[in-house]
Amino acid sequence: MTPRERVQAAFAHTQPDYTPCDYFATPEIHQGLLTHFKVSSDEELRDRLGTDIRYVNPPYTGPELPTFDDGSTADIWGIRRRPMPNEYGEYDEPINFPYADWKTLEQAQAFDWPNPDWFDYQALPSLCAEFSDKAIATGEYGIQDFINGVAFGRGVEQVLIDIALEDPVYLYIVEKRHRFFLEHIERTLQAANGRIDMVLCGDDFGSQRAPLISPEKFDKLFAQKKKEFFDMVHSYGARISHHCCGSSRELIARFIDLGMDALQTIQPQAEGMNPYELKKDFGSRITFHGAVDVQGWLQRVNPPEITREVNHLLDEVGLSGGYILAPCHNIQPDTPLENVLAIYNTVSERRK
Repeated sequence: MTPRERVQAAFAHTQPDYTPCDYFATPEIHQGLLTHFKVSSDEELRDRLGTDIRYVNPPYTGPELPTFDDGSTADIWGIRRRPMPNEYGEYDEPINFPYADWKTLEQAQAFDWPNPDWFDYQALPSLCAEFSDKAIATGEYGIQDFINGVAFGRGVEQVLIDIALEDPVYLYIVEKRHRFFLEHIERTLQAANGRIDMVLCGDDFGSQRAPLISPEKFDKLFAQKKKEFFDMVHSYGARISHHCCGSSRELIARFIDLGMDALQTIQPQAEGMNPYELKKDFGSRITFHGAVDVQGWLQRVNPPEITREVNHLLDEVGLSGGYILAPCHNIQPDTPLENVLAIYNTVSERRK
């Protein structure tokens, strides 16, 4: 099978020749791997790791995005992020919260919202042509992102209050994000003319112990927007991989009913998210994309233990398709490089 056929088989819940694999990492790990393999591009690195998916998005051609003397940069949503050092590296954190003081719809309506015209969709055919036999994904896990994405501009506490109270300002921002991404991704899929296999989107509906919101609140505020987006993607023959950190088990049946093709992340240490149990309960109806535990486990075990666990995931969760092996989140910067390599060396050995 080609990598594209392998991914398509996984989504179709049929047994591929080998379970497909994917890669997510923090910049520190990414740079360490580039140095290790003596390569300079993301594509070269993914080739060395043996992953099956390549990521393509239309280039940004809109207004110049400002940068600031403190090292922060602004995105199309007006969110400024600055690299914040931690014990092991840096993480870009939001610092300006431009929506935090809004009390009225008029304030939200007056904001300079982004425009889907700010991207070069015509570049997509040539970008996709570079990956003739690979599965191609577009988007990113911040698409839709009705909790996290709005919280970057409004604050986490305020967004949780907004959801509880169904605040009109919050709901307006959610609608603006939804309509923007609906058009942006549809134009991307149209321009790619059937060559895109998978669209990334997401939201963090889970905490470590349970969903952040009730299933009833999810149904009322978000479910129909998810379905509208999923249906649009399906109309172009592509599949959905939806990111959701934390414990989302209580919502998985709803995700399936709405048409979610794959649930990305699968954090084994979050309540109810053991990938082997999820496979038994939901594995014939949704694909799992992730499940290699980076929440402390990958940092502290040794390569033989990683080999055993990766083989176990491939044998059990990968049985009859419905699985794309990947880290359960970005591989964290305190992870020994030999442990990262152990994941992909195990996959490579299976494919010999």
